[in-house]
Amino acid sequence: MNSAGVPQRRGGVLLHPTSLPGPGYCGDFGADARRFVDLVADAGLRIWQVLPLGPTHPDGCPYQSFSVHAGSPDLINLHWLVEQGWLTPEQAQGGLTDRYAKRQALDQASRAFFRQLESSPHSPMVAAYLQFLEIADFWLEDYARFHAFRNSLQQRPWTTWPEGLRKRDPAVCDATAATLAPQISDLRFRQFVFDCQWRELRDYATERGLLLFGDIPIYVHLESADVWAHQPMFDLDDSGLPNTVTGVPPDYFSAEGQLWGNPQYNWALMRETGFRWWLQRFDSAAKQFDIARIDHFRALQAYWEIPANAVTAKEGHWVEAPGRELLQAVRANYPELKLVAENLGSITAEVEALRKEFKLPGMLILQFAFDGNPENPYLNHLHQSGDIVYTGTHDNDTTLGWFNSLDAATRERVYAYFGNPDEAMPWMLIRQAMSSRANTAIIPWQDFLGLDGHHRMNTPGTTVGNWRWRFDWPQVPDGLAGQISDLLLACSRCPAGPLRAPAPGRLEAGT
Repeated sequence: MNSAGVPQRRGGVLLHPTSLPGPGYCGDFGADARRFVDLVADAGLRIWQVLPLGPTHPDGCPYQSFSVHAGSPDLINLHWLVEQGWLTPEQAQGGLTDRYAKRQALDQASRAFFRQLESSPHSPMVAAYLQFLEIADFWLEDYARFHAFRNSLQQRPWTTWPEGLRKRDPAVCDATAATLAPQISDLRFRQFVFDCQWRELRDYATERGLLLFGDIPIYVHLESADVWAHQPMFDLDDSGLPNTVTGVPPDYFSAEGQLWGNPQYNWALMRETGFRWWLQRFDSAAKQFDIARIDHFRALQAYWEIPANAVTAKEGHWVEAPGRELLQAVRANYPELKLVAENLGSITAEVEALRKEFKLPGMLILQFAFDGNPENPYLNHLHQSGDIVYTGTHDNDTTLGWFNSLDAATRERVYAYFGNPDEAMPWMLIRQAMSSRANTAIIPWQDFLGLDGHHRMNTPGTTVGNWRWRFDWPQVPDGLAGQISDLLLACSRCPAGPLRAPAPGRLEAGT
């Protein structure tokens, strides 16, 4: 486990793949993703940060997934399936309209693939599929069964399933799976395709000198394969419902706090089992990314525990977590995995001590810097070289939207701090991020495009209108790559040549 705040000064961009342009209902891993990689690489940026890639619930929130290991079928590019001979162009076109249409197209491709498996069992693609089944064995079957069972029961929550399925009686689950074998095969196939496409995109990004920066959500959705398959690892009652749930107390993002509602972990059992469940999560991260952010890192030191029947997050209290032991286990098993700590919100000296003990870069958000406190750690002159600076994140307004919403006094503080520059927002703040002492500076793509608050990705504490934003290529100004490149040069963030990602797979201790 290494620090991602390496000495080389770099710039990066934050954009989730669903926000890419394209003909479908959301962005995917197709040609537009490669075009984006080319643009970013040509600009001299060296990091592409994304949000979690897992299969989402209907609200599209990447942090509330059906699985911490699986990939979202929404991100699969259907044209790739045409190239493999598993879909016709007409079938692919028909799958672009919405999730339901894409699932139908993927099932059509699945049937074609399994016909190929029977007729050409020794083909390279079949060999790749069998290898994927072996590598993903520790999570794939649980995930495929969970979705197949759920679909057969009209999408009912698993806590309402018949007892044999709900409590995972082996005989009942095996018998039910046998009746749903085609559907389970389709679900395995989707994950194989996702894995193939993500690996190809990662290889392409690596060739262009980009590191891929992923995200590890700290918590898991109750309605997920992970909770269903590992019920003892969570604080649940006999029916599978949470005894206690997750959230955060009031902070910058929400005056009422946030009641997330995920089940809390059974940390005693996690510790007793050597954190195996967590290590499998880091194993998946090591296979997918060059750098990974631990979302809500502070919960590894102490977490906000809320009674399941609470009305607001204010009813919670802090409980210490065995984060030090967990991070020791991660370091022993994945010494080369670069990790970043999301240390925003209610951060204490104990949280910072844990982060610094393991030399994990923290996050610096410039939009948080101008509250009038001269010791505000987000002010540029107080930044540390090992940390990562952002203008904002997916949870912030765009920089232009933020600036437009400031009161007069705060706006004057911004101007006074930067010396009343002629440069307008958002480039004023982008320049400050790039000139920071922090070795890594990452800018949301909306800020590079100069977009206002209508283009915000997420507003914490709300449930409507989030996670849907996409850009269009005409929004990219002529000469943007050159403008970014010039700024990187001025701020000593020029690339020093291609950066090669570590070979995918498990990173054994001592390697």
